[in-house]
Amino acid sequence: MTAKPTVLRDLPADLQQERLPQHVAVIMDGNGRWAQQRGLPRLIGHRRGVDTLKELLRCCRDWGIRALTAYAFSTENWGRPLEEVEFLMTLFERVLRQELREMVAEGVRIQFVGNLQALPHSLQAEIERSMEETRNNPGIQFTVATNYGGRQEIVQACRAIAIQVQQGLLQPQDIDETVFAQHLYTAGTCDPDLLIRTSGEMRISNFLLWQMAYAELYITDALWPDFDRSEFHQALCAFQSRSRRFGKV
Repeated sequence: MTAKPTVLRDLPADLQQERLPQHVAVIMDGNGRWAQQRGLPRLIGHRRGVDTLKELLRCCRDWGIRALTAYAFSTENWGRPLEEVEFLMTLFERVLRQELREMVAEGVRIQFVGNLQALPHSLQAEIERSMEETRNNPGIQFTVATNYGGRQEIVQACRAIAIQVQQGLLQPQDIDETVFAQHLYTAGTCDPDLLIRTSGEMRISNFLLWQMAYAELYITDALWPDFDRSEFHQALCAFQSRSRRFGKV
């Protein structure tokens, strides 16, 4: 992804444009707890979480961040109550259908990563349509990890490479990090600079295991529906306060 000059809107004065992360990843945790704390069904929390994600996407666009990746549904989330899983699938589909026109108008380029073949066919159709209609958009790249698991991604990359070796299309000595990365779901996307996890949980939950090698981690106790621009501002301030040496002195 090539960075382009960006007209920034409302960038806080204490943030340095040249030191903003190019790619932010988020683990959106706490929707259910947010709802339960208010005596509401967990499903209401997921609806509110969608609004939070939309606002974060706009904030990234306004502040000149080139890519946002959101962990929407993991391979492990199938173990949740059936009602909740079915609601999430329907919610994903409805949001895509309702928001696509606005994303096209705002230049968002949307991408889905994960084992998409396991999703409901109607959702797969909406995903395909959204990616096709935004493929050439020049704005922020918005990646949604759906039915995604980092270990699964690495295994499928190994299988794909093994098939190429078996067919004589690739020699074992030619396999390096670049070749491997080309077989991941995220091929062609720069690795995240910053991972944000809400709700205070101190783990990455099988998310972007390869890509997170040098990401800065930011954990906040805020539940995802409460993660607003002010919270994001704090995360970016923490990011800019760190020295990123990548193993060097």
